[in-house]
Amino acid sequence: MSLDLPAVHAATAAQYQRVTPGIEDMDAYLASQIKDSSHREAIGPLLTASGASGVILRRGERIAEWGNPDVPEMAYSVTKSVVSTVAGIAFDSGLLPDLHRPVADTLDLPELATARARTITWHHLLQQTSQWDGELWGKPANAGALSQRSESAPLDAAPGFGWAYNDVRVNLLCLALTRLFGRSLPTVLHEHILGPLGASSSWSWHGYHNSTTTIDGEAVPVVSGGAHWGGGLWISAGDLALLGELYLRNGDHRGRRLLSPTWIDLTWTPCPHNADYGYLWWLNHRRAVFPTAPPTGRCARGNGGRHVLWIDPARDLVIASRWGDGVEELLREVTIAVPAR
Repeated sequence: MSLDLPAVHAATAAQYQRVTPGIEDMDAYLASQIKDSSHREAIGPLLTASGASGVILRRGERIAEWGNPDVPEMAYSVTKSVVSTVAGIAFDSGLLPDLHRPVADTLDLPELATARARTITWHHLLQQTSQWDGELWGKPANAGALSQRSESAPLDAAPGFGWAYNDVRVNLLCLALTRLFGRSLPTVLHEHILGPLGASSSWSWHGYHNSTTTIDGEAVPVVSGGAHWGGGLWISAGDLALLGELYLRNGDHRGRRLLSPTWIDLTWTPCPHNADYGYLWWLNHRRAVFPTAPPTGRCARGNGGRHVLWIDPARDLVIASRWGDGVEELLREVTIAVPAR
């Protein structure tokens, strides 16, 4: 079977028409996504959406695009997978030699001062099993808990004994990584990943108006791991696809190793409390994330799947889709048109 390029283009044309409704008023749209009415106030910047857009890469070549794929958009929880990428830089550089070591053994953070919090490891934060209970940047952890939670995760579970999808806890990881590197995470991401990949200069990564930490006497911004309250990564589909291509190539970019295969293997190792989740990446091997998409795929996913970076090594395929509903249909139709290797 050969590549059915007309079918790919038909699938992307259909996706271009499935624009997420309500995005013309981002403040109202964001508030509608937050179930906890007591913590709906956005404390980070918002970016006006430009509409449905995306790109498809096969064997490193852009074979399709729709909308304005070179215009940056809010990435929502796709940002979490980029946080994982930054953690991979720390791992590969030796800053995180033992992921199962408590974070408090390395960093002196008031947020980790309690006896329970001092047992939280980097591994826990990366798998969303930390069960951290506190407040960060004015938002309590119970407000950052989204609809997904494993049945084995009671609210008082000890760190490592349950999984829960939680924005505040990912923000805690962003704070810890900022202190670990001693500089802002966008600087690290540009220097080690997006710069070498040849990404455009249009991307940016934001936190909240009050999310800073002091390093060597200077206030350093701390970015957020999503757009639950604004902020997060703002990046184009084209630049996002470059990151997907890096993961597809097992961390290699034109003969230069930007991430280690060891880190990528760790990233895509299923969590014991949620087999569909790795280190802030979603896994589709059980077809639980996107039931009609292939089990060989894995993805960064945000805003209820309206933002997706899909990576399928079996087809040498990367799909970056932004502000589009019904993305599973796009994945299914493109998969039918692109043969496995």
